[in-house]
Order: sequence, then structure tokens, then C-alpha cells
Amino acid sequence: MIKDYEEFKKFVLDLTTIDLNAYKERQMKRRIDTLIARNKHDGYDSYCRALKTDQKVLDEFVNYLTINVSEFYRNPTLWKTLEDVILPDLINKFGTKLKIWSAACSTGDEPYSLAMVLAKQVPMRDIKILATDIDEQVLEKAKDGVYAENSLKGLPKEYRDKYFEKMGDRFYKISDEIKRCVEFKKGNLLKDPYPSGYHLIVCRNVLIYFTEDAKKDVYRKFNTSLVTDGCLFVGNTEQIIGYKDMGYDFDELFFYRKVR
Repeated sequence: MIKDYEEFKKFVLDLTTIDLNAYKERQMKRRIDTLIARNKHDGYDSYCRALKTDQKVLDEFVNYLTINVSEFYRNPTLWKTLEDVILPDLINKFGTKLKIWSAACSTGDEPYSLAMVLAKQVPMRDIKILATDIDEQVLEKAKDGVYAENSLKGLPKEYRDKYFEKMGDRFYKISDEIKRCVEFKKGNLLKDPYPSGYHLIVCRNVLIYFTEDAKKDVYRKFNTSLVTDGCLFVGNTEQIIGYKDMGYDFDELFFYRKVR
């Protein structure tokens, strides 16, 4: 019998390996209670039985839980800084075969944006981007590479014209040459081992939902994943408190460089 939110969190951890303790509790509990009510369950116990026995309910829950909001070239000014300042510096230091990780990549808008921007500066054959997310549904959508027009609203016209094919009135399909630059894998930032030797890690607008302790843990692990002088690119609301204690410095706002 799952009586309260504390027991619900333990159930979800056992079932999905998602640790709800790492998320801001008031915000996450409100989202979950809304979802339970919307599905006409009378409480946690009834909903947990559905999660355990109905794959569709479980898939919906994980998708809802992971708060997938994404778009191409989000915050264009920061992407321009990446294109004009950060990438040339990384290429100068490490060569054209940069190791890049898009963490919590959602529907693929971000790693595909990275591939398009990078293709202006290095040969397409040298672009290899790892893209991970906890949600298998959004990873499948990312692999399909089909997007509503609204997802492309911030993308410069040069990229839209070069790498997208229009499908009907409302959708666009990304080119196979860009898709081949990205490898999608399931990954849980709160549980799984982190890869190593990366020159650039992009993780934007995800950690804002985490507790302060969980954020610090992830930022420290990102630091371990980066090579010295590698760069972490975060969202425009995600300044890292105490970044120097975690081994970072920064030359540009929202771009943190590993110094140790």
C-alpha cells in the first residue's frame, strides 16, 4: 500500500531508477499530483498499480516527469557565442575531431543544432556527438528527426534551408547527413556512469529542476568528464554557484571552462 509521497518516491526509484529526491519537491509533487488526477486515479496506490501493469501509463509518466521542452538554437545569442568564440578556441586547442556530449538531449534539437553549427568549421566526417536522455520516447523521436515548425523558430534561415526538408504544411525533417553526426543513447545523469575525455558538454535548462545538492553532484561529474580546458555550456538561467570550487573558470557567461 503506497500511502504518501515518500513511499511513492521509493516505488518510482525501484521501478524506473529515477530518484525523485533529486528534484525540487514542491514543484515535482505538484506535477505528479496533477498527472494522477488527470488519469482519474484516487491516489498514489492506485496509480502505482497502473504504473506497474500498464506500459503506456509508465511511458507517459516518465515522459511527463522528465519535462521535455526543447527547440533548435535556443537562446540564439549564446549559440552565436558558441559558434564565434567557443568552438574556434576548442578547435585551435584540440583539433577538428572534438568529443562532444549533449546531456539530457530531449528530442534532439540541441545535438542537431550542435552538428549544424560545427559543420561550418570542420569536415562533416569529423563530427561525432553523443546525445543522452533518460526518456526512451523522446530518444525515438530524436532519431526520427521530424519536427514541428515551432521547434525551428529560432534557427537561422541558412540552417533551415540547408539541412531540412519540408513535410506538408507543419513539419520539417532533418537531413540524414546531420543525423549521422549524432549517436543517441539512454542515460540517467543521477545514476549512470559518466563518459570521459570530452572537449565540450552541453546541458541546458535541465538542472533547474534539481535540488542544489543534485546540481552540485552533476556539475562535479561533468568536470570529471571534461578534459582540461574543455567547456561546459549551460542554460541562460543556470549560473553555477561556487564554480571555482568545482574546478571551473569562465571566460564567457554560461560557458564554464575546466581548469582542474
